[in-house]
Amino acid sequence: MNKYIKYGLALVVISIIGIAIYFFAKKSDNHSEMGHQNEVYTCSMHPEIIRDKPGNCPICGMTLVKKVTENNSVDDNSIDNLIKPTDNFIVGNYQTTTAIDTALSSEINLPGIVEYDPNSSVNIAARMSGRIEKMYVNYKYQKVNKGQKLFDLYSPELLTEQQNFIYMVINDVENPAIINASRQKLLLYGMTESQINFLVATKKSNPVISIFSPASGIIDGTGTMDNTTNPAMQSASNNTATLDVKEGSYIKKGEVIFKLLNTDKVWGIFNVIQGYNSLIKANQSIRITSELDKNEFMDAKINFVETQLNATDKTNRIRVYLNNNKLKLPIGLRLQGVVKTNPVNGIWIQKQSMVSIGNKKIVFLKMDNGFRATSIKTGIEIVDFIQIMEGISVKDTIAKNAQYLIDSESFIKTE
Repeated sequence: MNKYIKYGLALVVISIIGIAIYFFAKKSDNHSEMGHQNEVYTCSMHPEIIRDKPGNCPICGMTLVKKVTENNSVDDNSIDNLIKPTDNFIVGNYQTTTAIDTALSSEINLPGIVEYDPNSSVNIAARMSGRIEKMYVNYKYQKVNKGQKLFDLYSPELLTEQQNFIYMVINDVENPAIINASRQKLLLYGMTESQINFLVATKKSNPVISIFSPASGIIDGTGTMDNTTNPAMQSASNNTATLDVKEGSYIKKGEVIFKLLNTDKVWGIFNVIQGYNSLIKANQSIRITSELDKNEFMDAKINFVETQLNATDKTNRIRVYLNNNKLKLPIGLRLQGVVKTNPVNGIWIQKQSMVSIGNKKIVFLKMDNGFRATSIKTGIEIVDFIQIMEGISVKDTIAKNAQYLIDSESFIKTE
């Protein structure tokens, strides 16, 4: 009997030990699982980066280190934001700012250049056909004065008209009307009163006539030369380019031989970058300085705003008419214009609060526990502010420095 009692007691003891071992192992497994759940990984240089598995810091590339929290949850009650890509949602504390609803004005700096005014140029055309016997001007951009001799022209047509005039002066004195009509015809051919009077006195025709400049100016080539639309931009080598019309050249009636550019009336041409077009209006005041003396100011008005956009540099131009009779500004001189804009109402943020990624402009909108990348549409820029057309309002809080939140290893995605 004692033998069976001892055997039963042994089985009870073994069962108790087995149960104890089972519960001990279960508790140990639960503790291990709990410890695993409490493990998170962060960057020693950027503690705002928190991950639930090993990896590298998206900002500096350092290996993330394990961090065990004291309880079953991290600071954020939800792990959703932790597993979002860093280019979509940023967890951390950064300086913030808000958009402002106000009216801003500023001064726009416009680079410019002095150019000829083509409206004040004078064309010297041939009034008769003939051959150039002698040239007195030979180079492009050569300066001539009013009344200066330009070239001598041999014209059989002129010779015929001179002979008819001499015949009427000698044989038809009783018809002054016919003589005056013939005189007017010689004047229209380009002869001067003194030349006609000399013809009356000598009664001798001369097939060669001297052509004089009707105005003062600069020779801008000939009708057959390849004249550019922007003489101020031509290279220095073109300033001494020879003319196509030379001694012995035949010219036709009506052909433009020279073009005289007037230097007393010039244009100030200024480039307006895209986005500021709506701020520039005709008759708006502009203060101009030149590279000759940056302390000397010229106050003028904007005379014309070109509507065509330059496809090369994405600018359009404005013109300012300048009286160069006293200013004596050389063609090609660089100018700097300053235009004070009228106040513009709108919602504005500082430039550093926005980052451009090519096809989008991004700000980081403040959420409960971080920042979310948000796309915006912008307008013009004034000083250090950018106009907001769409995307955020004055009630939203955004990161003050958007560039600081960018992940350099990925592309920004917006929701």
